[in-house]
Amino acid sequence: MHFIRRRLAVLLIPIVIAGCQTAGGSAPTAAETPVQGQATRPEPGTPARGPFVAAANPLAVEAGMKVLRRGGSAVDAAVAVQAVLGLVEPQSSGLGGGAFLMSYEAATGHVTAYDGRETAPASATPELFYENGKPLSFVDALLSGRSTGAPGAVAMLAMAQKDHGKLAWRDLFSEAERLARDGFVVSPRLAGMISGAAPQARTRWARAYFTRPDGEPYRAGDVMRNPAYARTVAALANEGPGVLYGGRIGREIAQTVAEAPRPGGLTETDIAAYRPLRRDALCRPYRIYVVCVPPPPSSGVALLQFLAMAEQTPDVRKGPDSPAAWVAFGRLQRLMYADRDRYVGDADFVGVPIAGLLDPDYVAARAALAPTLNGPATAGAPTGSPPRGVDRTAEPGGTSHMVIVDAEGNAVSMTTTVESIFGNGRMVEGFFLNNQLTDFSFTPSEDGHPAANAVAAGKRPRSSMTPVLILDGQGRLVGAIGSPGGSSILAYVAKALIGMIDWDLPMQEAVALPNLVVRGEMVGADTALIAPDIRDALGAAGMSLRPNATETSGLHGAIWRNGRWDGGADPRREGVAVSEVQ
Repeated sequence: MHFIRRRLAVLLIPIVIAGCQTAGGSAPTAAETPVQGQATRPEPGTPARGPFVAAANPLAVEAGMKVLRRGGSAVDAAVAVQAVLGLVEPQSSGLGGGAFLMSYEAATGHVTAYDGRETAPASATPELFYENGKPLSFVDALLSGRSTGAPGAVAMLAMAQKDHGKLAWRDLFSEAERLARDGFVVSPRLAGMISGAAPQARTRWARAYFTRPDGEPYRAGDVMRNPAYARTVAALANEGPGVLYGGRIGREIAQTVAEAPRPGGLTETDIAAYRPLRRDALCRPYRIYVVCVPPPPSSGVALLQFLAMAEQTPDVRKGPDSPAAWVAFGRLQRLMYADRDRYVGDADFVGVPIAGLLDPDYVAARAALAPTLNGPATAGAPTGSPPRGVDRTAEPGGTSHMVIVDAEGNAVSMTTTVESIFGNGRMVEGFFLNNQLTDFSFTPSEDGHPAANAVAAGKRPRSSMTPVLILDGQGRLVGAIGSPGGSSILAYVAKALIGMIDWDLPMQEAVALPNLVVRGEMVGADTALIAPDIRDALGAAGMSLRPNATETSGLHGAIWRNGRWDGGADPRREGVAVSEVQ
């Protein structure tokens, strides 16, 4: 399928960033700013305001809209959306998982990154997933108690809501409680996961939850109830997050993690000690915009590196019908993933060469390799990069993304996950536990050099989750985007940004573009959507296409154009984008 090529405008504007950090810790100067772009200039003098919500299930979107209609903030609505997603889309995210949230404050232009990534227990060692001197298979590790880290999503949302909320915390869970108590309609995607091949759907916990009274699994259109979840969100509302962190729910999580097979070491103390983090957002100019992402352990720096290389690669701008554009897109991914996989980890434990990865000279040198790159790339050597061992991280995706803007123009871009489908298949009080620790490298070192993403006590595993906020040259909000998809998240988000910014596509068309993921030897694609001439060009460049694996994109995004939100929800999933801007 070819996509229509559109005429693009070339514009010149200065870039000014408020509330963001660049790789060196300060805003880029005009001299650092690219002077040419190929995207439509945001309309001046029309502040981007909501209500706007895009999320992976219409019930969750409506929960968020109800909060916004009551005068709630974007973060207030995010709490309500997450509470409902954990019920109606438990294969992807929930109260037992983690998240990264990007917050834009309209009054100040400040952008904050909230880190709710899970942490390894105090007992964790680099050989967490070893048995008899050898690494466990991924499935054995996944289904074990060892895979669960201290959950961070609830604590992070509580921190962000304390900073930016307008409504009372206790008033944000009523929709989730009602749906859990009275019932919700099982969606086709959830039904497919219940009956699918994921081993987590066949644990004793999942079988008990997903089996109807007649002994058959729930099907699309059935009404499910989850009274345990209703009690849990009611407790969170009335008692606060302490009921999980140091309270009875945390105690039950630790007890469930300690059950066979392969009991884990996460304790009540580990859970009670969990702390979410506020971090400075990492921002860099791209064309006429500024793209802001979370710093490590998120992989946002890799997306910024990709965009910086794309600015050095004219073929990228040739449009969605151009074989040369898609070949360039794939080659730049190989360079991005090679560096990401080697150098990105939890920066509180290992040195991550952020400045080196984004250094203009290094970016230019990496981009110069792309035109002749017909196979996997090797990692470069950015300034500040210590020797690192090879990374052996399997990163399946069971993740979700939401974008929310309130009536005052405050915004949230949040990616949230329990890691794999239904996490590790264990349940506590109506929700699934995460298997987030399998996002660590199973091989802790190579030739004496530790992997950046090796397991360590208290460490946060590297994440591909990359929620994005987009600002204009004056630091005003103009867009937000993100996606689930495991390690492919970076490719999915990059595709949509290229489509929206470089090819000037409406957001819905940008998120619907064919997916192409090129990471080392792995080449996955929406093969049925890619035109024959593009497929042939990719094959000739060492990127013979194979269908995507079970996980695919679930992009949600919006760009402010012509005084309204141009929103998009990925047609590959069940999400919607709803705006009530007058």
